[in-house]
Amino acid sequence: MTIALIAEEAGVSIPTVSKVINGRPEVAPATRHRVERLLQEHGYQRRISQDDTPAGLVDLVFAEIESPWAMEIVRGAESAAHEAGASVVISVLHTHAGPGRDWLERLAARRTDGVVIVASRLSTGIQAQLSARSLPFAVVDPEGEPAPGVISVGATNWNGGLAATRHLLELGHRRIGMISGPADMLCSQARIDGYRAALETAGLPVVPDLIRRGTFLVESGHDQGHALLSLPEPPTAIFAGSDLMAFGVFEAARQRGLRVPEDLSVVGFDDLPLAKSAWPPLTTVRQPLQEMAALATRTVLAMGHGEVPETKRVELATELIVRDSTARYE
Repeated sequence: MTIALIAEEAGVSIPTVSKVINGRPEVAPATRHRVERLLQEHGYQRRISQDDTPAGLVDLVFAEIESPWAMEIVRGAESAAHEAGASVVISVLHTHAGPGRDWLERLAARRTDGVVIVASRLSTGIQAQLSARSLPFAVVDPEGEPAPGVISVGATNWNGGLAATRHLLELGHRRIGMISGPADMLCSQARIDGYRAALETAGLPVVPDLIRRGTFLVESGHDQGHALLSLPEPPTAIFAGSDLMAFGVFEAARQRGLRVPEDLSVVGFDDLPLAKSAWPPLTTVRQPLQEMAALATRTVLAMGHGEVPETKRVELATELIVRDSTARYE
């Protein structure tokens, strides 16, 4: 499939198709949509010339970059790129809606060897244009279910939620609160599902009032921690869907005169470097963030050299790390 054939089928000129492929703005929306649909249907990819040498750059694209979680992703991507003799270019979208036209135009203005998109959505239009330009791309910790054919790297979030909740059950806790992330994020729902499965396997009811939604940031852990601890029958333990939210729960407990873990056990998720230096050191589920980013980066670089990934969806194992923020409930 060539640009000329795409142009003929779309009823437009060859330069118009080229503008769509390169993310140029001067194309009518209806025309752009028609061309993008044909590019995707036909799986068009730009022919790579023998003169196309690697640019030595990998684009790392974040929805937001305001937490230590993002820094772990950066470290993993940079390490893998450095091993391959490449550098990392970081873009922040300031939205979870995924990369848009403006980002694609900036990308088109320079060369890159591949794109790693972190915790964000990826529209079919952007997918088609990346593929049309023969740009390898992968998604780390996708917000929703990745489209067929999209390379994605995540973690075993369901197993992590199961392990965290089982740990608290084994310590004798029966009223366990859960603070997860946004409802539209795949990892949030998977952690809740693991929490539910642990309770149901233990023959305990899932109490809706004990499940709260946060943003994965400290403030929401603090606010939702207060909400849980204000219940007529407050939980004796809380599983927070991120370490940052667990730190917010620590503060909420302190403000209410509760001690961790003597009065309240707390489990986090991520195992950020701050987790072991917190007071008390945080029991948490280790998510291999650096390894996830490194794998995605190595994958897009390998795809740029013509390698085909063996699998489209990779989930790296999580691991429960027991420290001092959890204790037996008597």
